[in-house]
Amino acid sequence: MIVRSPVPWFRLLFVWNGSVLPRILSRLLLVFLIALLAAAARHWWLSSHGDSALSIPTFTLLGVSLAIFLGFRNSVSYERFWEARKLWGGLLVVNRSIARQVLAAAPQHPQVAQVLDLICAFAYALKAQLREEPECDHMQRLLPADLLDEVDGARFRPAIILRRLGQLILQLQAEGVISEWQWQALDQKLNTMSEVLGGCERIGSTPIPYTYRVLLNRTVTIYSLLLPMGLVSSIGWLTPPIAVFIAYTYLALEVIGEELEEPFGREGNDLPLAALCHTIELAVREMQGRPMPVTAPQPQGIYLY
Repeated sequence: MIVRSPVPWFRLLFVWNGSVLPRILSRLLLVFLIALLAAAARHWWLSSHGDSALSIPTFTLLGVSLAIFLGFRNSVSYERFWEARKLWGGLLVVNRSIARQVLAAAPQHPQVAQVLDLICAFAYALKAQLREEPECDHMQRLLPADLLDEVDGARFRPAIILRRLGQLILQLQAEGVISEWQWQALDQKLNTMSEVLGGCERIGSTPIPYTYRVLLNRTVTIYSLLLPMGLVSSIGWLTPPIAVFIAYTYLALEVIGEELEEPFGREGNDLPLAALCHTIELAVREMQGRPMPVTAPQPQGIYLY
């Protein structure tokens, strides 16, 4: 996630870090060169091949259709991003609820401290699974040795941690630490955590169909490269800056849609999963009355991961 202090609108015009301009600069330069060639050859082309000259109305119709397609793609991508954010926000809420209920029932019980460690470890394990990280240092300090050996190398580590959570809460109920209805309420919270896990897995393993990306990339690129030929007959040497500006709009929207499509990655517009995990553990530790054992993730430049 990009973390920047608010800047005046004029400075935003020249922002480089955090924009998608570096990713599309080479294509914009190609559009600029084609626009220069089109402007230089305009008089020769119109005099020799005037019947085949392109015009603005043709690109207006194409531009409207392309804008609708881009809007659909970006809406789908942002919906995936926002659903992922709601799932992680829901995980924070359910972890606070579990911590509140078990701490209210038996704050000094040794298994309660283990339950709180496990709900924190669940978040870190989920982050590691979504980002395909082979190791997670946080789980080494939060999981007991037997469970750590079990989750080491496992494909679905959060599910294994969730199973142990269910066993611990059931044991608390069997010992009479919590009542039957408290156990049912806590078990429902574990079901919610399982739904969060499944929702994140669904987003991470089901990308937008590849055909959409291929079609959109081809259409936007070809449209941007042909655009100078349609503008040059009407605006002449103004074609290079105008064509580059229009191409920037379409190409940037395409790249933004690609970044938002995968919200669990490490690109500039992805979710800061490490920071979200730290927030979840911090909330639990404050309710527990214990200091936070690790420091918060710091932004790397303007990026918070």
